[in-house]
Amino acid sequence: MSYKVIIPARYNSSRLPGKLLLDLGGQPILSHVIENAKKSSADEVLVATDDLRIAEVAKKHNIEVCITSSSHNSGTDRIAEVVSQRKYLNETIIVNVQGDEPFLPFQLIDQVAKDLAQNPEADVSTLSIEIDSDKDLFDPHVVKIVCNAKNYALYFSRAPIPWDRENFPNKKNNLPKIYSRHIGLYAYRAKLLSNYTQLSPCFLEKIEHLEQLRILYYGGSIHVAPATIIPAPGIDTPYDLERARESLKHLFS
Repeated sequence: MSYKVIIPARYNSSRLPGKLLLDLGGQPILSHVIENAKKSSADEVLVATDDLRIAEVAKKHNIEVCITSSSHNSGTDRIAEVVSQRKYLNETIIVNVQGDEPFLPFQLIDQVAKDLAQNPEADVSTLSIEIDSDKDLFDPHVVKIVCNAKNYALYFSRAPIPWDRENFPNKKNNLPKIYSRHIGLYAYRAKLLSNYTQLSPCFLEKIEHLEQLRILYYGGSIHVAPATIIPAPGIDTPYDLERARESLKHLFS
């Protein structure tokens, strides 16, 4: 199986400005992401960015950099520009690895690419893990997902879905094993990405701030597989960064 990894990387971040270049264990966060991606089976790893500081970090890892527009609203839009620039064939499989996931196991990158290859009727593949705590279920930063009987996504939300009418908001029973957390790792075919940029952001995407809802809204299909490894959280806030730094200290202590 042949596939490519593209890491969309922007400098600006509302909750943690310049986070991809912040230090984590002696090197930028982005460096960890790149090195993990290079351990995967991908035949090519690229960084897509509009920022020369990020481009310089990527070049130190001997990977290609695609300079993209600064007007993109999402990582998927940025990756779609790379597809256009490089004229990938329609069936080329591309994995979107987010630049703020320094602990993402490379095995999951391979898994999501393989899942899309094995489900030719799917437009996109992604991964999930079980939610086993009330804290995560009600945390708006934890994206929840509901699937149908064939493991295709019905909806993604920052709200706790499905809503347990009998037990919420004051839960009476132990949390049942029906809640799933989305892992923000995607595999697409190049054709889907070419079409994606022609679609206007839908109201669901705007109110939830979840770009994958654009695909579902316009009739696309997203296959969801249980992740074979539970990844450590990504880095969105100063608290996440300190937690990541502590994790590295324990790892090497």
